[in-house]
Amino acid sequence: MLKELIYTGLGASVIIRKKIEDEIKTLEKKGKLNKKDAKTFLESLETTGKAEEKRVKKHFKKLIREAIDELDLVTKKDLEKFKEELK
Repeated sequence: MLKELIYTGLGASVIIRKKIEDEIKTLEKKGKLNKKDAKTFLESLETTGKAEEKRVKKHFKKLIREAIDELDLVTKKDLEKFKEELK
């Protein structure tokens, strides 16, 4: 389910980006938007997207850690600690 959610989000973002780029090109052709403003807008979108990606990754990591704790699963860190205790 998580994989499908991620794929859906990625697919939606690709489609939205394409539509925005097409609309910007249309506005450029009509003379309602110059190339510099279009480029600035796209760069702003990209910056916002990267920041959002970091936020989403951080949130997913938190959710995964919570699930690991809730399920009481052994982590790599736990195994390393156990190995040291056996020595």
